[in-house]
Amino acid sequence: MDKSEDFFTDVSELKKLESNSNLGRDVESESEVNDRATMRYVDFRVLPILALTYAFSLIDRVNLGSAMVAGMAGDLQMLVGNRYSIVTVVYFIPYILLQIPGNAILRAVGVRYCMTFVIVVWGAVTIGMGFTKHWEAFAVCRVLISALEAVFFPGMVFIISTWYKRHEVQKRLAAFCLTSALIGGFSPLLAYSLSLMDGKANVAGWAWIFIMEGIITVVLGLLCYLFVPEFPDRNRFLSKAQTAFVLKRIEDDRGDSTPDEITARKVLHHCKDWRIWMYGVMFACPNLASYMFALFMPIILNGMNFSYEKSLLLTSPPYGFAFVSSMIISWTSDKTRHRGGFVVLSALMTTVGCCMTAFAQGNAVRYAGVCSVLFLKSDVQPVVFTYYRNIFHMRRVRWNYTRHPCLELQQRSNAQ
Repeated sequence: MDKSEDFFTDVSELKKLESNSNLGRDVESESEVNDRATMRYVDFRVLPILALTYAFSLIDRVNLGSAMVAGMAGDLQMLVGNRYSIVTVVYFIPYILLQIPGNAILRAVGVRYCMTFVIVVWGAVTIGMGFTKHWEAFAVCRVLISALEAVFFPGMVFIISTWYKRHEVQKRLAAFCLTSALIGGFSPLLAYSLSLMDGKANVAGWAWIFIMEGIITVVLGLLCYLFVPEFPDRNRFLSKAQTAFVLKRIEDDRGDSTPDEITARKVLHHCKDWRIWMYGVMFACPNLASYMFALFMPIILNGMNFSYEKSLLLTSPPYGFAFVSSMIISWTSDKTRHRGGFVVLSALMTTVGCCMTAFAQGNAVRYAGVCSVLFLKSDVQPVVFTYYRNIFHMRRVRWNYTRHPCLELQQRSNAQ
């Protein structure tokens, strides 16, 4: 072992490994644990609530395009100069800077308390966005939401990944991401419905989009306090025997059933690993397309001479196809234990779809390009998540929240 890694063998680390060796005896003494039933129950408790909250995170994050075509562009004078671009970009500044400290807080405070606070407050800020009268105030609200959401998405991936073995993760991450995307895909329909409240209580239709979606987010935050799962070693919904079984299978697979202590030295050590930065680039590339269409798709469709109503309604159908195709890719990838080829294929097809949207002549072909990008970028994201996790676990390096610098690079590239 080289000197740069000798801090992993300190006394506290050895004590953790010694305690993990007792997991096998704990499980063996509890023969009543049903393996499949336990993991199905884990799926039921972990995935739905996280996917639902992430869906409304996406909706709150990218409903700008819907609000723009619903009248916000004129009321807040968003089309003057680069104002709309500024409003979209400022979101990513605190989102980049606060991800590492945010995820350290997540582990220290606990999932339930941290996520409840974050979701309730960002829901309240979203409501406030509906009452802004100037674009500068709207931009400030976006900054506040990004600061709160910095912990959210990487935290969700972190939580899910701690519950499963390496070659079980992609199906779960795909289900999480795609359920969220599928629900989020209907946000233009929701936005259109809410915009029909235009004039009620002297509030514009675009403002009702933020107000009502913010209220839903606050309610979801309160539900998170009751139902959101903790990390495996802190969970309260499994019996002691089931918890020991889950921890043992993780320990047998990759040796990180319990977290190691975070230190500045460890953070710097992991930041020196070039693979983390390469992963950031890999994840940033499909996310460029993802955010492009999430923030601008209604505007792009409106620019194809579709009406306001059609611009919103045509945004939703591709997400249904994305769910099906990505689940097939994820199941095949886990089954074959192969990642790289699926990343390359999906990325190439996403590039083709972007070119069709940008350069094709007919609106039908351009819309086909939009559809292909939406469901192919959904294919590549879970594969990249899992590819990174598998690469590092193969090296038997302990996973913890110090690995999130890679997500910073992703968001930096998105912002640019």
